Amino acid sequence: MELQQIYSLVTKSAGICTDTRTLKKGEIFFALKGPNHDGNQHAYDAIKAGAVAAVVDNPLISGPEIINVSDVFLTLNQLAELHRKNITVPVLAITGTNGKTTTKELIRNVLSKKYKVHATEGNLNNHLGVPLTLLKAPADAGILVIEMGASHTGEIAALCAVAKPTHGIITNIGRAHLEGFGSFEGVVEAKSELFHYLRSTGGIAIYNEKDKILSDLIFKIVHKAIPYSDPCGTDMVVEATDDDVYLKVKVELHGTVNEFSTSLFGKHNLDNVRAAMATGVFFDVPVDGIIDAISSYQPGNNRSQIRATGKNTVICDSYNANPSSMLKALTSFSEMKCSKKMVIIGDMFELGDEGVSEHARILEEISKLDVGEVVLCGQLFSQAKQELPYKRFNDAPALRNWLQSLNPEGRTILVKGSRGMALDKLYDLL
Repeated sequence: MELQQIYSLVTKSAGICTDTRTLKKGEIFFALKGPNHDGNQHAYDAIKAGAVAAVVDNPLISGPEIINVSDVFLTLNQLAELHRKNITVPVLAITGTNGKTTTKELIRNVLSKKYKVHATEGNLNNHLGVPLTLLKAPADAGILVIEMGASHTGEIAALCAVAKPTHGIITNIGRAHLEGFGSFEGVVEAKSELFHYLRSTGGIAIYNEKDKILSDLIFKIVHKAIPYSDPCGTDMVVEATDDDVYLKVKVELHGTVNEFSTSLFGKHNLDNVRAAMATGVFFDVPVDGIIDAISSYQPGNNRSQIRATGKNTVICDSYNANPSSMLKALTSFSEMKCSKKMVIIGDMFELGDEGVSEHARILEEISKLDVGEVVLCGQLFSQAKQELPYKRFNDAPALRNWLQSLNPEGRTILVKGSRGMALDKLYDLL
């Protein structure tokens, strides 16, 4: 079957699906292969579950509802590129080392006050998630918000080739995925691929003018750029107002001052709020709507999420971690005015040869901060700066045993670490 014919089926179907466990009747199933699974094995199950067709790349699978192609993943990308040609509304791409998903969700909320927004679900921001997001875009969408992640040079450029963003935001550039990028300079090169794409297509970058790295890249690369502080030809000042656990914000625009609270943890989330406010103003969303959208946003999935457990106030920030995000979270926590602080921090992954030295650098910084009792979890933290008097545990189960005996109460506790450390398994004890 020709690509255009498959595309016609997709547009007439109830949608696309890559997992039979979530398949809805009338959808088309794409049998993707991964390191530990082969979707081809579930093609017949998909048809039985109500799929109108199954796209496979195994010639041994056949039937009236089976569409055999040479490569399902390639076909999915080709369909996404074909669909992108029919999208005439703005497409905003968001990448960066930290804050991509939070910024994307804030912007989704803000733009939804005026537009029908289609955005990346969760963190489906890779070579599979981006084409899936594009293909699921409804015909009446008013704007698309596409999150882009990468762990190697060239990945953002490849995602831009599919999504073809008209606008872009790089939240920040920090020390993460050093194993894949090779160095911090490699991270800068990879993230700036979004700016290079916008330059080549006449697109517009919305950027944090207070970030020297981003400002330098804008000056060198991008022709059309909008700073967070001036999204509409008038200065906009967005500041944090105090050192509470919850981020509180003051905004001055057009001579009017507004103050509001958020459900986000820490001053380090202020730049994510600034990005959302600037984007909203740039796309003509009323300021009252922008403030309502940001103040009503509830973080989830252990990203800057604050929980009052009845025993403690727990800042759940254990979805992921890298040296940049770790230091920002710890610095914000140290500035908070609360008693009986505790930090539980776990190893940061994908740092390659710099793993131990990066963990040692974090511990050196912690020694200068007011974070209360420090508890370390993971072999990298255990190896680093052993002269510092912190409690150390090799893994989450060992830490869990200690917490059970401690039974902490009346504390404000920051939990931060890479997802693979499974620190979320500790929350029931806090």
